[in-house]
Amino acid sequence: MTRIGKYHLALIGVAALLLLMSLVRVVTGQNDITSSGTFSAALTLAVPLALVGLGGLWAERAGVVNIGLEGMMVLGTWFAGWAGYQWGPVAALVAGLLGGALGGLLHAIATVSFGVDHIISGVAINLLGPGVTRFLSEVLYREGTAAAEAGGAITTSPPISPPAPERSLPLLSDGPDLLGKLESTHWFLLSDVAGILRGLTHNVNVLVILAVLLLPLTFYVLWRTPFGLRLRSVGENPWAAESLGVNVYRIKYIAVMISGAFAGLGGVFLVFVSTKYVEGQTQGRGFIGLAAMIFGNWRPGGLAVGAGLFGYADGLQLRSSGAITSVLLFGALLLLGYLVMQARKLMSSELEARTARQYTVMAFAALGMIVLFWLWLTVDRLPDELVNITPHVLTLLVLLVASQRLRMPKADGVTYRRGEQH
Repeated sequence: MTRIGKYHLALIGVAALLLLMSLVRVVTGQNDITSSGTFSAALTLAVPLALVGLGGLWAERAGVVNIGLEGMMVLGTWFAGWAGYQWGPVAALVAGLLGGALGGLLHAIATVSFGVDHIISGVAINLLGPGVTRFLSEVLYREGTAAAEAGGAITTSPPISPPAPERSLPLLSDGPDLLGKLESTHWFLLSDVAGILRGLTHNVNVLVILAVLLLPLTFYVLWRTPFGLRLRSVGENPWAAESLGVNVYRIKYIAVMISGAFAGLGGVFLVFVSTKYVEGQTQGRGFIGLAAMIFGNWRPGGLAVGAGLFGYADGLQLRSSGAITSVLLFGALLLLGYLVMQARKLMSSELEARTARQYTVMAFAALGMIVLFWLWLTVDRLPDELVNITPHVLTLLVLLVASQRLRMPKADGVTYRRGEQH
């Protein structure tokens, strides 16, 4: 008999999710739930979150808490805009990476070398990033400069020319737009799959492709190479790693600088999308990316799921505020599935093994399901203010649920001093 592994369960989960989304689309009549436009927007919005989350993953797997990702992302956006308008998208990519890595270097100096509290250092970088970039803009983009004549201002850089190229996936995008025609039929499941595939494969920014490739690459480096083993051992027990000859300080410096470079790369992507640097364009994505990393349990696969979830919620509310109400039905059905699974577990377990906590969790899930279903039946349109904060509310709810099974690296945030084990 073939053993069902976690990858089989993941595929089953994806199939069940597609069926559920298709069912909700048919019942509500909101075609934007699985439209190619929604998933194209979701991909665009998820990529910077995934890149920032990867930055947090590298740092925290080495035992350094990095809440300064937002500030490093801001540095990446400014340097990408400054270099991009002068020398093009390749220069923007390199400059953004270096700008973010510079923020990571500052964080490493403060936390690794001087033992500054990781949270305090991260907050300082989040304040320093916008301050430094505003100062540089006032110096280099003021009136009378060449940048100002090219279209720049104190709050924005001149446009990048040429813009970053876009590519479509071979086979699925060659020839006539078969996926688009199938999507327009609105058939159950088939048109949903076509819309999702079309949104994820047509006219994709090259940096999106790079970001997607970086996820499995990070997994391979951290979990399949000797360097990755050393880095993760530093995050679990740096003194044990030290006893085996690992240069803990060097590993931490490398990890935090790579962390900053990933955050800077997320900033580069924002610049590529808007074709220029704009002050405040990160809009807190550094913190949401960090939340996606925590949701993913400090692993690339879980991080990708978390970033995709937040990107989808954001993309859906941008495409159609009316479609957000369908999320209420979707949430109610998910809670119903959760209740069914929990009930089966309780039925199969011994009476003595059942706990009050299990019954309490099921009671709250049932209450949530009833409330969501009632809201879907009674509310035709959510207020715009509530629609705009939906992605952030979803972030909090997902973290609340995911926090029950999280396991952070044991030495994450611990101040390390050679030879002084705590």
